[in-house]
Amino acid sequence: MLFFLRHQYLRNLVCRGRRFEIEALGSMESSMKKTMSNGSVHMDMEEIDNKFEEAYGEHNATEDQLITPWTVSVASGYSLLRDPIYNKGLAFSEKERDAHYLRGLLPPAVIDQELQERRMMHNLRNYEVPLHRYIAMMDLQERNERLFYKLLIDNVEELLPIVYTPTVGEACQKYGSVYRRPQGLFISLKEKGKILEVLKNWPERNIQVIVVTDGERILGLGDLGCQGMGIPVGKLSLYTALGGIRPSACLPITIDVGTNNEQLLNDEFYIGLRQKRARGQEYMELLDEFMYAVKKNYGEKVLIQFEDFANHNAFELLSRYSSSHLVFNDDIQGTASVVVAGLLAALKLIGGTLADHTFLFLGAGEAGTGIAELIALEISKQTGAPTEETRKKIWLVDSKGLIVQSRFESLQHFKKPWAHDHESIKDLYGAVQAIKPTVLIGTSGVGKTFTKEVVEAMASFNEKPLILALSNPTSQSECTAEEAYTWSQGRAIFASGSPFDPVEYDGKVFVPGQANNAYIFPGFGLGLIMSGTIRVHDDMLLAASEALAAQVSQENYDKGLIYPPFTNIRKISANIAAKVAAKAYELGLASRLPRPKDLVKFAESCMYSPRYRSYL
Repeated sequence: MLFFLRHQYLRNLVCRGRRFEIEALGSMESSMKKTMSNGSVHMDMEEIDNKFEEAYGEHNATEDQLITPWTVSVASGYSLLRDPIYNKGLAFSEKERDAHYLRGLLPPAVIDQELQERRMMHNLRNYEVPLHRYIAMMDLQERNERLFYKLLIDNVEELLPIVYTPTVGEACQKYGSVYRRPQGLFISLKEKGKILEVLKNWPERNIQVIVVTDGERILGLGDLGCQGMGIPVGKLSLYTALGGIRPSACLPITIDVGTNNEQLLNDEFYIGLRQKRARGQEYMELLDEFMYAVKKNYGEKVLIQFEDFANHNAFELLSRYSSSHLVFNDDIQGTASVVVAGLLAALKLIGGTLADHTFLFLGAGEAGTGIAELIALEISKQTGAPTEETRKKIWLVDSKGLIVQSRFESLQHFKKPWAHDHESIKDLYGAVQAIKPTVLIGTSGVGKTFTKEVVEAMASFNEKPLILALSNPTSQSECTAEEAYTWSQGRAIFASGSPFDPVEYDGKVFVPGQANNAYIFPGFGLGLIMSGTIRVHDDMLLAASEALAAQVSQENYDKGLIYPPFTNIRKISANIAAKVAAKAYELGLASRLPRPKDLVKFAESCMYSPRYRSYL
């Protein structure tokens, strides 16, 4: 009877997608024996679940715990090869093939993970079209999870533009055609009233990070509806590869409330709801239910990252839930943190303090106002001046021109703090001439808006103009790296949101930096998780910015870079995580006690390792 019950529970765990350690069975059997001795066969399932969680080692992602990879049937090696979490392909050893019934299911050759990686990179480089590389990487992730992350970690600079911007933008546009199998949860208006049940359909129980989008403002591409799922999937791949969060702890979610994209509504391959977007009360009721269900199912400390919501919802959702949930908006807060890091680093090249500079933005949406506010907070922190005063060094231009006091009544609420006293100016060039900024930042989502006359004007009154063209994807960048260097006669300090190749000008090679949010959010999230932080505070964002700026070396500065290379990203993420966690402890928002003595080492110890484990 005991054996039967144990076997049935294992099968139930498998069907629910749970992963577990065999050593937990002893604890489960003890619990069962106690109840059986009383003449009844009753198991406390919560107690058993807790035993399995303890065996799993929730906070020891890199420990080489020996695991028997049970799948649908203990005796079926074929199922093991179909499980991406445990499949090693030709890397299964001779003994493993015997132990797990793999004989005859694999060719006789045994190759290690390094050779598998070299072969996969060789195959990827043979694809000329970036989208084909993206599809190949997604296929690998669904076939062999550890090899996917090994590839991404070891070749991050080459593969980051494939699994994320700019290629992910095209993947989202064509998501209905390239869709293979579910990689996250789709929650639509059809699920209203039963979202908690939907969350329980996801096979993993111990979720630590959720990235959620409603697909209304995907990069600079607009409303892509349900096909925006490529963004949460891509972001969470980076949470694992760059920040070391376990893949099983990550959950991508798309909230489908319809789309206003007529092309998608008329596309026979579109995979989402075929209706116009829900607005107002219907929309907020669905989001309220979603946020309640997430907290109910996963607890107080699950990090919910909002991604690519339209302006009118992004600010509202962040404000609505920031006091009751652990929430983070990467478009507003992540972008701000990475840009402030670049500005702090750039001071080594352009001189002065942040308070000495004047900032002009093209774009006054989520990213623009988020960056502007964090700059004002950092200046306030450095000088002691109130933010109302430090905001006066920062100017924003939107689609109607320079944001000034005479426009105050007609402005959206998030633009009002930036309405300064000045005459009305209708275009960017006029604003540059009048304000004479030392730093020009583009967050407009509109390409080719930093024209030759704008860049030349910046260079006319700045020895080293700092130009940040941050809009994604590459086609939406305000200017290219080549244009910035050429039009400034090689004097610009340039960084962009999407990657650009090195540029040769006047016999010198310039390496453009990339102000990529991937520098910040993986380490930021790791810092929150490893400290058990319950709420996000602006000071944590500034701590992340300062930690990233500190990672820029003199060698990087000599090349004109204001960001470190991605090749060191896990070290960078560990340092960011440590600073964020330290700030959380300082603010009394961390729940993991006692505080680890060495937060950097602790961050590194928490990181997921993609190396294969032994199944013997």
